[in-house]
Parts: sequence; structure tokens; C-alpha cells
Amino acid sequence: MGTNSGIEWTDHTFNPWVGCTKISAACDHCYAEGWAKRAGHPDLWAGKRRRTSEKNWNLPLRWNREAQASGVRARVFSASLADVFDNQVPPDWRTDLWNLIAATPGLDWLLLTKRPQNISGMLPPCWQDEPWPNVWLGTTICNQEEADRNVRHLTTIPAALRFLSIEPLLGPLTFRWARWVDQDATLRKFGRLGHLEGLRGIHWAIVGGESGPHARPMDLAWARALRDEFQEAGTAFFFKQWGEYDASGVRVGKKRAGRLLDGRIWQHVPGPRSLTTLP
Repeated sequence: MGTNSGIEWTDHTFNPWVGCTKISAACDHCYAEGWAKRAGHPDLWAGKRRRTSEKNWNLPLRWNREAQASGVRARVFSASLADVFDNQVPPDWRTDLWNLIAATPGLDWLLLTKRPQNISGMLPPCWQDEPWPNVWLGTTICNQEEADRNVRHLTTIPAALRFLSIEPLLGPLTFRWARWVDQDATLRKFGRLGHLEGLRGIHWAIVGGESGPHARPMDLAWARALRDEFQEAGTAFFFKQWGEYDASGVRVGKKRAGRLLDGRIWQHVPGPRSLTTLP
């Protein structure tokens, strides 16, 4: 459950617990649900949650010691088989996670959720006074409807860094929004404008296509449009993969499809380690 990660944008993956519930079109072909069924635990996607072992919980402490010894911060993605801000998880588990994060200042914790509306009520009490410097808050979006909803929730929360996981990208998407304004206690959006209001307060964006036997294709124009918007806004852009389909829309498999966008790898990452782009 915790390991040196094969995910390109993190160093380690840590699951404090396992289990989730589908709430998004991005969840339709969830790899974690498939893993749970193969492992004989379909109940983990039918309401049950299972805490991982003490041995697993000790791994971040080791990673922190290694980071401090090397002088290089490490990124930890939490969680790949769960959601930190899942309201079906016992609150004391989340308290234990906050204590672990506080004890590992050499790690940058990337907390990614499909439930950003829950974040503010689940942060430690001291958060509003000063957001923790080693916690990056992120939300998953896969289409325009989710972007319009989830980004607004995320950007209202103080954070050292905020990021978007746009994987799988399932349709055309833009962040050229009008400002959100409060009228009669209701947030209303007055159409789309030419400026990138939707990326205000977003530091990093990860984009990728879907993999797996039931993968849906990602259009080249969608990926290019997002890359251009992120560059214009100064948001770090990380292109993770094409998925099962290549840039021309032909199904060739994830490995052959690769991760080149217009002939290059894009893997900008913000934070204390320098940005890196490979030609």
C-alpha cells in the first residue's frame, strides 16, 4: 500500500486506508475498484473502508528520514486506493494521518480528492491560522462540469500549493471563466470571459488520458488547449500519458502511445525542487 511509486509525478504512494465510492465520470473504470475485486474485496467499493497496517503507516517516517539525510524533499501521493476527504472514513483515522503529516516535514504530501467540498471541514483546527507548508491540496476533474464545480471549492481553501489532476480528460475543457461573486448567499457564474479566472490560485495541473481495457480516447485538441492555457496562466503543466489511444486517436496501448505532446515531454513540477522540462 506504500511504495516508491511508479506514478510519474510523485516519489511515493501512501494509502492510509483502502476503499472508496464512485462519484464521478472519472470513476467509471476505476483501476482501484478493479484491484479490490481481484483481491477479493469488492465490499471496499460498496461502503466498507479498511485501514492499512501499522507497518505501512511507518513507511512515511522512513521516507522522511531518507529525505532529511539526502537534503532533497520527497513527494508523497495520498491516496491511490482511497480518498483522504471521504466522509465515510472514521474521523480518527484522518486525525492520525494529520499527525503523521506533521511528523514528516521532509515530505510534501499531495492530497488528491474528488470531494473538495469536504476539505474545509476535515482539515486540522490550526489550518485556518496557517496552512501547513508540506501539504499540497488537489482535486480531480475530467470534464467542464466538474471543473466549474470542484475548482471553486479548492481555491477557497488556504494551501501551500493547489493542483489539479485532469485524468482521465474526457472532453474539451477551458478555464476561461467569469469571476464567482456572492449574491444573496448564492454563488453564480456570469458566463465565460477571455481571461483565465478559473486558474486563479492553481499552481500545478496534471493531464492524462485513460488506460485500461475500457479506456476512452483523449483528443489531441483538448490536450493542446489546456497546455496553452496553463502556459498563459503560469501554471506548471505535467502531461502524464496519452493512455490507450495515441495522439491520432488510434488504440495502440499505453506503452506505445507514450507521453509526448507535440514531440516533447512536459513535466513541470512546482515547489521547492526546480521545475524540469525534458526536450
